[in-house]
Amino acid sequence: MLAPSNVGFGVRSIEWLRDHGGAWLVSDIERIYYSINAPQKGGPPLKSLPKVGLQDGGPESLYAPPTITPIISPQLPGEGEWRRTGPLVNGAPPVLVTTFRPDPNYPQMVAGVAWLDRLRTSLTLYPGRYEPPAGAFRGPMEVPPQLRRQLLATFNSGFKLEDSGGGFAALGQLYAPLRDGLATLVGFRDGSVDVRAWTGGPQPGPSVLFARQNLPLILQNGRLNPNISEGSQWGATLGNAIRVWRSGVGVDARGDLLYAAADNQTAESLALILQHAGAVRAMELDINSEWVTFNFYGAPGAGDPSKLLPGMDREATRYLEPDDRDFFAVFSRGGG
Repeated sequence: MLAPSNVGFGVRSIEWLRDHGGAWLVSDIERIYYSINAPQKGGPPLKSLPKVGLQDGGPESLYAPPTITPIISPQLPGEGEWRRTGPLVNGAPPVLVTTFRPDPNYPQMVAGVAWLDRLRTSLTLYPGRYEPPAGAFRGPMEVPPQLRRQLLATFNSGFKLEDSGGGFAALGQLYAPLRDGLATLVGFRDGSVDVRAWTGGPQPGPSVLFARQNLPLILQNGRLNPNISEGSQWGATLGNAIRVWRSGVGVDARGDLLYAAADNQTAESLALILQHAGAVRAMELDINSEWVTFNFYGAPGAGDPSKLLPGMDREATRYLEPDDRDFFAVFSRGGG
């Protein structure tokens, strides 16, 4: 409780209780709280969406993913339309963002989606102060200041390893052995990334720069995991059906990365968001308001930080100081 941390006392108290025999109690209380405060279907429709990205034009890209088709009619201005977040890289935006309403039964829900160009971005996985729990080498635990000139975005990683049972490899270290069959966000030495069910055994192999595992895939071959309604596969705390902040990451048919997040989601509804955004394979990342974070930067040197969705709890400068949890940083590559 007295150790360094960048989360509040209340969150630290809950985490301490989880780690010292009280996980069952915390989970029961959370289930009751979220059940009582579950969103009601229907209600008045939104009149506008939060503005994300630069508002002075479209993606201005040689290639841009297809506009996300609005699900609710009439569509709102800018719904599903991609906006760039900052400076161009080699004449095109490396990161695009948008919002849309994903569920007609809940017309006030808004999902945020970010698209990362595989040719203009480079992804790095950084351990946090306490997660993963094993390994003496922690690295910087934040985006290194000397690399912030190229920083485009940062986003949260997956569950604590004790909850997911997954593996973790980063910065030349194997913190936890990889497990076959688990969903894995993996980065390769040639700069490519993928989301896949791991089949390579406990060691990442020489071609792998990082690998972060978290539960089974929620989306494969463009289809939802047929077991997505089975709560035991989606975490030891809140499972698959409790509506909370959830985040996920996937790849589209071109091989570009898609990140999505929204409040009041189940594992299945998160999978549907990523599927509708164009992902062909996807995995759940972390959940709950304390942990779901996607920030992008409108100027070099991590300048003009912004959140993907205004309702995200943590500050837009998260990961620019040592963080308790592991995270991903998105850098530009291939010139400026």
